[in-house]
Amino acid sequence: MKKLALTAIALLLGALATYFVARSMGLLGSTASSVDIKLVVASSVINSGQLIEAAQIKEVSWPKTNVPELSFFKSSLVAGRIAKQTIYPGELILEPKLAGADSKGGLASAIETGKRAISVRVNDVVGVAGFALPGSFVDVLVSAKDAANASFSTTVLTRVKVLAVAQETETEQMKPKVVNAVTLELTPPEAEKLDLARSIGTLSLILRNENDTTDVNSAGTRLNDILRTGKPAPAPAASRVNSGPPAAPRPARPPSDETATVTSIRGIAKREEQP
Repeated sequence: MKKLALTAIALLLGALATYFVARSMGLLGSTASSVDIKLVVASSVINSGQLIEAAQIKEVSWPKTNVPELSFFKSSLVAGRIAKQTIYPGELILEPKLAGADSKGGLASAIETGKRAISVRVNDVVGVAGFALPGSFVDVLVSAKDAANASFSTTVLTRVKVLAVAQETETEQMKPKVVNAVTLELTPPEAEKLDLARSIGTLSLILRNENDTTDVNSAGTRLNDILRTGKPAPAPAASRVNSGPPAAPRPARPPSDETATVTSIRGIAKREEQP
């Protein structure tokens, strides 16, 4: 009996030792300690400028050691807010993706703080054949004539975000659509440059990769840059037919003497005259 009790105590001590070793190595309770946080994600597509409904979001388990900043722990903090950009299913809801708590929705809620929205007329060429969609980034060119009536083209704005095409702020399955106006997101100084540029010439949009943040450093292009500006080559000399020995050179004509005189005789009278 005493031997049985000692065996039980040894097993208990062994179990306790195993428990503490596993805990110290992080092998015990790792699942419960790392996935005990709930974060809010989208359960369906949330369009830019749309009021977020409770049915469009859900709470999911998230590793406790890898919680992104400005995320939400409760759905009640997200429902009723306005999305500033399109949020797709499974995407984590973050504060920068939402408009202010007192926003009323619409395009104004999607504009970044400190920026403005301005619309410009386009055609199928200027609008990049309909590929400039909401959320795209474009460069803006102007083609005009300077004070000397010389044609030029130059980039006036770089990496400008397209907020809307026509009256649509969302892309419909990313299908190109030719429209007659686009709305761009600009800072106030950029809006002034665009307004002046469209008053002096023709605007064009250049579609760029959304991950390309390279600044455009161009002095512009003038008409002489695309035309031939070199001087024409001299015309070849006409060939001369060899019909015989060269003619003897003519004797040089003596210089005229304005003071030379001519002697004239009339009857018996003789006098000197200038010719």
